[in-house]
Amino acid sequence: MGVPITFLNKYNPEQFEILSANDIRLSDRVPVKKHGLIKDKDGTINGKPKYVRIVIRRKEL
Repeated sequence: MGVPITFLNKYNPEQFEILSANDIRLSDRVPVKKHGLIKDKDGTINGKPKYVRIVIRRKEL
């Protein structure tokens, strides 16, 4: 799931793992991003994305 980058303040590595956004691309037509983050197009200031999200997956217990 995509969560705000502020999630890192609450991150528990025993419960979640952080993924690269490149790992969840649904198609090869989606470009690979060097930084591996999701930048929301709607959250822009002066045309630059500001609302960065990270992708996490709950670990199986």
